[in-house]
Amino acid sequence: MPPRVIHTAQALVDAVMEVPSLPRGGGNVMASSYRRYAGGAVTILLAAARSGAQAVHAGAIGTGPNGDLVRASLAADGVEAAAPPVEGSDTGVCIVLVEPSAERSFVTTQGAEREITVASLATSAPVAGDFVCVSGYSLVGRTRDPLMEWLGTLDDGVQVVLDPGAAFAEVPPAVRDALLARTTVWTGNAEESEALAGLRGLQEAAQVVAGILRPDAVTVVRDGPRGCLVRADGRVDVLPGHPQRPVDTNGAGDTHTGVLLAERAAGLSWVDAAVRANAAAALKVTRRGPDTAPTRAEVDAFLAG
Repeated sequence: MPPRVIHTAQALVDAVMEVPSLPRGGGNVMASSYRRYAGGAVTILLAAARSGAQAVHAGAIGTGPNGDLVRASLAADGVEAAAPPVEGSDTGVCIVLVEPSAERSFVTTQGAEREITVASLATSAPVAGDFVCVSGYSLVGRTRDPLMEWLGTLDDGVQVVLDPGAAFAEVPPAVRDALLARTTVWTGNAEESEALAGLRGLQEAAQVVAGILRPDAVTVVRDGPRGCLVRADGRVDVLPGHPQRPVDTNGAGDTHTGVLLAERAAGLSWVDAAVRANAAAALKVTRRGPDTAPTRAEVDAFLAG
């Protein structure tokens, strides 16, 4: 059985509004569009599933309109929601303001998605070879302690994939170091990687990050439309991206991660998997909404073109 892609992080509802600009303090702007999507961890899982992986959400999902939307979005692409619903509490919302440049800003509430336990995470039952994804945003707030305790119970053969996010800089050093010691795949953007490394420069930051991780770990650093860097199997590859005119960058990094892991689970090398992930992220930014990751056939057509 091929490895599964399991995500432990928060599945939220993204309330996306396109705005001409961010309002000044005390000001107001009129949005040109509004739509609700399932987002957060859902984006990575949908991207992985559309590239052929068996995907599982191990996090908590509430009961209510938001939780219903999350479950429906996962089910539509065959993604399993392993944990039982959180009764009496609904899933939170992330308000996403998208500017004409495709830059986005976020305001996030907290709800049932933070109500994880060691037992609820264990319903995903990872086995050796599976990819267990961890978000830096899970390491702040009440999800941190049960997540870290559960990670300590995993078989050594389970691959822990860390997507640090901006929140990783706020993590207490003892927690950060414990997670880094268990991480087998780092997949962060250039800014996140430079923050951990303490210096600027894509290759320099990747080298420092790789030195912090265990010797057999893989380091992937995304650099937006410029592509990504992959340190794996004793070599470094800088893989070009596919610059596009973006309409919405929300979910591009998550799409990259989901496709990267799905293709690796399918047996591709890390470099070949990253080539396809670069293409998938390029397609994603031309589409509105975080749930618009391409299928494997669409990635094939894009690369062939």
